Amino acid sequence: MSTLPIITGFGSVTPFGPITGLLPELSIAPEPITAWPTEGVRRAYSIKPFNAATFVPGAKTRRMDSLSAWALVAATLALRDAKIQLDKIDLSRVAIVSATNFGCMELTAAFFQSAYKNGWAGTDPITFPETLANTPAAHVALFHGLRGPNITLSSSGFAAQHALLTAASILRRGQAEIVILLSGDSMSRAQYAWYEAAGILSSDCYSTESPENPTGFIPSEGVVAAVLEKSSATKSYARLECGVSSSETDELATIFPVHPVARGMADSGGLFQLLAMLSQRPAPGTWLELETGAHGFNCAFEVVGL
Repeated sequence: MSTLPIITGFGSVTPFGPITGLLPELSIAPEPITAWPTEGVRRAYSIKPFNAATFVPGAKTRRMDSLSAWALVAATLALRDAKIQLDKIDLSRVAIVSATNFGCMELTAAFFQSAYKNGWAGTDPITFPETLANTPAAHVALFHGLRGPNITLSSSGFAAQHALLTAASILRRGQAEIVILLSGDSMSRAQYAWYEAAGILSSDCYSTESPENPTGFIPSEGVVAAVLEKSSATKSYARLECGVSSSETDELATIFPVHPVARGMADSGGLFQLLAMLSQRPAPGTWLELETGAHGFNCAFEVVGL
């Protein structure tokens, strides 16, 4: 029997909405931004407002950054998809590995705005805890009472893939029996404005053609969660093979193009890309490979059963 870890559950909060398991559809178009005022139409892949308590009974997210609330919902849906009953397992053996590029942008911006307006002595103490990059993973652990390793990663170029490598290592070394993977980012007004000023947005972000940069990207936001277990679990989506690249990996094919939502999520979009590939229901035995740049690692998956 293979000792490779397997993905047994997915949960996501993306522009497709809060979803348990695989995505029912993959076609999506960028929509006008309504979360803040813009000069003319500006488009992005944004998440529509929803009540987190509808999906996570008892969740109190009013003071959370959006990224933290989405992470809590996505993780809970992934545990539900994997049929994990937390009241029947050792919670010290459940780890969390989170990948993010920017962290909690919404309340980080609010904290620095209060510092700009009132000075450092007059900053809002309520917003400070949500400025920490590991806050989303901490909320998931606190809500569910998880006491295993809790790691947050932000690696230029491949944060999500780094999280996959770390999760696989935790399982193989016996440091946990289950790992909850989180991968995602929110989108802020300041962040979007920076992209625009840098001239790196796609013309699809505007109401009219923008000839300056027709090949740019469309920003997006969201969180994807996956549950990784040892191969003794009964339910499975894909078996994970991570390691140093070698000639053997040349036979592994990236059979699907990068989904636009994943591309817009930059370094943290890798887990969404895997979810999108699996949502196209490739045949069992198919090998998938995530893009990892030139870092010398690969994240390859064998489809087990959908």
